[in-house]
Amino acid sequence: MKIRNVVVVVVVVAALGAWWATRQYGTAEGSLPPLHTETVDRGDVSQRVVAHGSLQPVERVEVGSQVSGIVEEVMVDFNSRVTRGQPIAQIDPSTFEAALNSAEAELESAQAGLELARHHWERVQELREMQFVSPSDVDEARASLSQAEAQVRVRRHALDAARRELERTTITAPSDGIVISRQIDRGQTVAASLNAPILFELAADLTRMHIHASVSEADIGMVEDGQLVRFVVDSHRDREFTGEVIQVRNAPMMEDNVVHYETIIAVSNEEGLLRPGMTAEVSIITEEVTDVVRVRNTALRARIPDDIRPPDPDGADEADAVVYRLENGELRATAVRIGLSDGTYSQVLDGLNEGDVLAVGLSLMTQDEENRRSIFGGEQAQY
Repeated sequence: MKIRNVVVVVVVVAALGAWWATRQYGTAEGSLPPLHTETVDRGDVSQRVVAHGSLQPVERVEVGSQVSGIVEEVMVDFNSRVTRGQPIAQIDPSTFEAALNSAEAELESAQAGLELARHHWERVQELREMQFVSPSDVDEARASLSQAEAQVRVRRHALDAARRELERTTITAPSDGIVISRQIDRGQTVAASLNAPILFELAADLTRMHIHASVSEADIGMVEDGQLVRFVVDSHRDREFTGEVIQVRNAPMMEDNVVHYETIIAVSNEEGLLRPGMTAEVSIITEEVTDVVRVRNTALRARIPDDIRPPDPDGADEADAVVYRLENGELRATAVRIGLSDGTYSQVLDGLNEGDVLAVGLSLMTQDEENRRSIFGGEQAQY
């Protein structure tokens, strides 16, 4: 009885082992175990330099104040559109109006002094003709007239300066644009001593913008003017924007002990989706081929067990890579020549055709399990 039970247990264990081996290494492709595969397809392959940068207006103007005083009125706010010469803020003009009135009075006084000096000069000339005054009196009268004329010119310049100071209490837009920053409020005191305080910041035209990207010294040698740029921003991750490199600046910048160079990229923003200060993830296309036969790089680094791997083909030493093509349930080693690579895909120059199925490595799941995983857990990443 005991022997019979032992035999039954052995048979059951053997059956379970055979069933498990069939699931793990049983084949839908003849004698081959389950394999991860990649299919050769057709598409674009591009070599690119990846960098990060920020979006900035093409023309940014800081509007300051040349005079000090209390802000009496602010006429614009954030995102207000302004035109050249439009008043955007007013500083209390009372002090400058008083200075202007004083300058006008001083000019009038100087003009009266000039008129008196001119009459005196004319009178001295008449008396000189009659020999009633000495030559020194004539010289003194002439000097007094010159001084009076100079004093009028001085007072006139002082009046012009006072008038300009009064005009500067009205802050106007230096160019057409949109207000992207306002740093003053009504009642605030503006102190213009050594440096003009910044009151507003204007962007001339937000339909055209620049990306100031930071490219490392290891990659800057591949970047040139005119190259195509593709980039994304965090606020529109599902949208890819394009631009063009217009300048590679020579001034080095040190970031985290790595030398970087600022690269300027021109961007069109006709839709208004891009805003100043946005962070952009930039891909500068240094070389690109379109509509070519390509293969995933994982197939070029296939890990095939020795017991099922076919021998290398003729010319394998001169080839760029050896791949393993799955054909009629068998693996065939194929030498291929590779062109441009972008890190994910490589261009196939020779050896493969569109639609070829290549083995990447063993799969520990059956085909049904792989299908279920791709449906419910996402496609398995390939590296």
